[in-house]
Amino acid sequence: MEGLLQRMGMLRGWSPQTLSAYRSDLKHATGFLHSSRSCSIFDASQDDIASYLGVLRKAGLKESSISRRRSSLSTWYGYLQEEGWREDHPVRNLPGMRRGRRLPKELSEKEVELLLTAPETGQPTGLRDRCMLELMYATGLRVSELTGLTLSNIDLQTGIVRVIGKGNKERMVPFGEEAEIWLKKWLQKRAGIASIHLFPGRSGKAMSRQNFWQRIKLYANQAGISPLPSPHTLRHAFATHLLNHGADLRAVQMLLGHANITTTEIYTHVSRARLHDLVNSSHPLGRRQ
Repeated sequence: MEGLLQRMGMLRGWSPQTLSAYRSDLKHATGFLHSSRSCSIFDASQDDIASYLGVLRKAGLKESSISRRRSSLSTWYGYLQEEGWREDHPVRNLPGMRRGRRLPKELSEKEVELLLTAPETGQPTGLRDRCMLELMYATGLRVSELTGLTLSNIDLQTGIVRVIGKGNKERMVPFGEEAEIWLKKWLQKRAGIASIHLFPGRSGKAMSRQNFWQRIKLYANQAGISPLPSPHTLRHAFATHLLNHGADLRAVQMLLGHANITTTEIYTHVSRARLHDLVNSSHPLGRRQ
């Protein structure tokens, strides 16, 4: 399985994180199929896969997690079909899953301001973190894209950051004056660091996503933000706040690097929810009795 999985990742331009997620899902399914169905991940039938998904439901796994594992299996069997390993696809004709559309947790503009100003910028670490938070909110980068930036990805003259996103696709994202101010401060402070990474960790390598998440939790606690935001909360805030201020949906799609606009459309639901709140709180007849 590992060799085929590595080839899939190479052909599809998966990041190491994506490859790791697929590996984890397929290994979990393999364990069940071997022990409970006496088959392998290569020759499992539609009934075998249905049984596996049923066990996940009985175990109380969230529908979003079950859907992700089903998707991993569907991708796997689609690849086996393409390569001639199988004629059928044991996942494709399974009954569809009902999933509610999950809206991302949202930070208000005031909460974003509190989060951005939480780091102590008199210290190098705090200055680095302020710059990272400012740049993430200014560009909507994914955490992995932000932590993976190198010095060559930033062009201060044009105010553009060059991003290598999912599927190894490149996009150019502009950043504003505030992010530029903090970038210049950080670049001046990190001038003596021998690393190609814009935000290196202690070893000089790129900061890990886990480390950045811990930093966000620290500053959210300091700012009194509850519940604690996720690592992608600033990305969500970037998209939602742009739409709230009249940005074009297609433009936001390009900035976020979404391949399909339906992925971006989830943020329009957040914006509409805020419009309802605005009417209910501000219009003289907004509150229903």
